[in-house]
Amino acid sequence: MTQYVPENPLIVQGDHTVLVEVDSPRYEAARDELARFAELVKSPEHIHTYRITPLSIWNACAARTTPEEIAATLRRYSKYDVPAHVLQEVRDYASRYGRLCLERGAEGLVLRAADEPLAEEVCRNKHVAPLLGRRQSKLEFLVEPAERGKLKQALVKIGFPAEDLAGYCVGDPLPIQLRATTGGGLPFGLRGYQQEAAAIFHAGGSERGGSGVIVLPCGAGKTVVGMACMAAVQSSTLVLTTNITASRQWIAELLDKTTLHEDQIAEYNGSSKEVGPVTVATYQIMTYRPKKEADFVHLGLFDERNWGLIIYDEVHLLPAPVFQVTASLQARRRLGLTATLVREDGREDDVFALIGPKKVDVPWKVLEGQGWIATAVCTEVRLPMPDDLRMPYAVADARQKFRIASENPDKQEVVRRIVRRHADEPTLIIGMYVEQLQQIARELKVPLITGSTSQRKRDELFEKFKTGEVHVLAVSKVANFAVDLPDAAVAIQVSGTFGSRQEEAQRLGRILRPKPGRNQAHFYTLVSRDTVEQDFALRRQLFLCEQGYTYEIADADETAGWTNGREDGAPA
Repeated sequence: MTQYVPENPLIVQGDHTVLVEVDSPRYEAARDELARFAELVKSPEHIHTYRITPLSIWNACAARTTPEEIAATLRRYSKYDVPAHVLQEVRDYASRYGRLCLERGAEGLVLRAADEPLAEEVCRNKHVAPLLGRRQSKLEFLVEPAERGKLKQALVKIGFPAEDLAGYCVGDPLPIQLRATTGGGLPFGLRGYQQEAAAIFHAGGSERGGSGVIVLPCGAGKTVVGMACMAAVQSSTLVLTTNITASRQWIAELLDKTTLHEDQIAEYNGSSKEVGPVTVATYQIMTYRPKKEADFVHLGLFDERNWGLIIYDEVHLLPAPVFQVTASLQARRRLGLTATLVREDGREDDVFALIGPKKVDVPWKVLEGQGWIATAVCTEVRLPMPDDLRMPYAVADARQKFRIASENPDKQEVVRRIVRRHADEPTLIIGMYVEQLQQIARELKVPLITGSTSQRKRDELFEKFKTGEVHVLAVSKVANFAVDLPDAAVAIQVSGTFGSRQEEAQRLGRILRPKPGRNQAHFYTLVSRDTVEQDFALRRQLFLCEQGYTYEIADADETAGWTNGREDGAPA
């Protein structure tokens, strides 16, 4: 007899997609469990669509989720019987993880297969065979250390991910401890989830730890987790960040919260090429080359010292050239930190193979419920296109259509209303197009930070914002990356990068640091109605919807009644 449980929110389909009814009373519980082993594909208002993929299953397996637990979740929350072949394929995907192992043998690095047919399949594959050395037995192949990363990449792509148990080099020793009191005299200690994340990554120093990605919401202290991992490893460390501002934040945090001294920390960037026991560099400097055909001149930094740990901050932004180097660094411990393990280039499998599987993924709403990040109210404000832009929009090509819609001049008045509504709260105005931001900054008489703003000027304005001297700050795409503005409580997004899920999450993250009092933040995104911008907005919101956030929809006309401290009918 076919099962039918109307209150359950899931419909599991034969093509591995899972439909989720948002209005179900069991929606939140189902969503949190589903996110462990499935990926959100789309999220219209009432029915969200997830997909179970081999990579999502392998990440779940790496986090010690069993196929039995996955099957139990699907059955527990499904409206109808779960298709038998889907459950079988979940078991098949899961069974592939760990059937190949990289281990340390008597003669060096060895790839070991669980059975002979698998060994034959692997060694006959045209992409894998060139990366294997001499066959030692029916089940084992020697592997050159330099091919360790490339082999793992190739094995993921053919559907047989290798579990890397070959261990890591120790690296140059570096005594480092976390302080009980910060340099500023404040008490300091790891939160429970931070301690757990570091412990899972390190795994007591065993070969099962030491490589992987930790996913934590923006504002939840990813840098602190990185420092905890450094303290666990006790070895020289290379930290890669997104920009100079982020590098200096790392250095400030290390000096404030660890026993490291200034002479033990070096900054490696365009103006400083120092290397020390802890070296903080940017992705930009690592991928610099004087011309397109030239070599990447700074990649030698990876071999400059005997690093015991390499930390990839905001690993979802890891540039493709660094992947190539990462492949040759498999003997080093590697930690990826991110709030959004989604890449717009679809290279999540490379992150899995070269940095490591997802070790920890704490749902945003869990930490929100515990008070570690602010409660965010997300509102999408939809505006009509002005009459004089409708014809230029209609005849423009796709890319130009997006720009015209994004730069809708009527957004300026809505920004003014939102700023007035939150007059007492530190506010960021964030956008993609500099000309649009320049106009808004002029009209509202607020400072603007763009890519062309000098580092000194940026630091000065960020400091003024932190101290309250500057209350409203307009920021271009530089706000997407690791900008530490702990007091920001309101973000107004006037334009963005097409359908970038990670950008949307990063921008929301700018305002999620815990707040005194109500601990509430407001995120507004301004969208031109019935344009491609509205379509892209749906995709941008996917990751946040997966994390349990919902966007209230407001019409631009409603904002006319918004005043400081009152909703006047608008969504809170």
